[in-house]
Amino acid sequence: MTLDPLAARVMSALSATVRPEIIAFAARLARESEARAVIFYGSNLRTGVLDGVLDFYVLTDGPRERGLWPRVGYHEMEADGVTLRAKVAQMRLATFAHAAAGRHLDTTIWARFVQPCALAWTADDAARDAVVGAIRTAAMTAGRFAAALGPEEGTEADYWAALFRATYRAELRVEKAGREGQILAFGAEHFDGLLPLAWGAGGIAFARDGDKLRPDLAGPEKAAILKRWSQRRRAGKPLNILRLLRAATTFEGGARYLAWKVERHTGVVVPLTRFRERHPLISSPVLVASYLRARSRARAKG
Repeated sequence: MTLDPLAARVMSALSATVRPEIIAFAARLARESEARAVIFYGSNLRTGVLDGVLDFYVLTDGPRERGLWPRVGYHEMEADGVTLRAKVAQMRLATFAHAAAGRHLDTTIWARFVQPCALAWTADDAARDAVVGAIRTAAMTAGRFAAALGPEEGTEADYWAALFRATYRAELRVEKAGREGQILAFGAEHFDGLLPLAWGAGGIAFARDGDKLRPDLAGPEKAAILKRWSQRRRAGKPLNILRLLRAATTFEGGARYLAWKVERHTGVVVPLTRFRERHPLISSPVLVASYLRARSRARAKG
């Protein structure tokens, strides 16, 4: 397989070394869902630690889904006496590739996976190539919007920062001011040189003067991109709200996740009955009440 510079860059990034425990967890998730590939991402990829909640995307076979996606669940696995915890999103590879190409109003896939991620498990070379192609396309999609949303001229970081600020505003996410700077600082090596490759692959001409870039976007082309962005910005929060409402009733393992969060933050162990496991939405007030009581006791002691 002959790779263009952007695809080669993506292939290298996806080949990042991850811990054996992560590979084992990804393999188990793959077996349980008959996956084509499993992507590992998030802060634990950057730090290499196993604390907290790991983030995986499980990509399965089949035609593109209709309706809302991905399906999200909470999973645990024991590794050498340590409990690993993960938030797992699952969707079909065809849907993932469609969203990465910006053909959907959703912004989360291409905005998330232009950032560092690793291919923790793959079924075969064809699946690997499909993921590489999708991530390559995500970089092109992100680069195209960055060119229109960013300054007339600036550094790579200026364009990426403008893009991430815009996507945070479009999505229903609470991020501290300057979060985009943290992403770029944590992934400095990942982003260095990525934007010119994305522009080149996407057919966006640009001039370079030292570390300054200037994309050559004709007025109508830029206006068309900004129009597409406006549609996505308007749809972003409603889509996120619908997903949250759906997750409230379909989040697999949600009761265990809430119980663990309560124990982690308060030290209070909340027993899980079969009813609470099967009905996390109904049971969530019990878990929240346990958290509030523990917090009140802690404050009273303080």
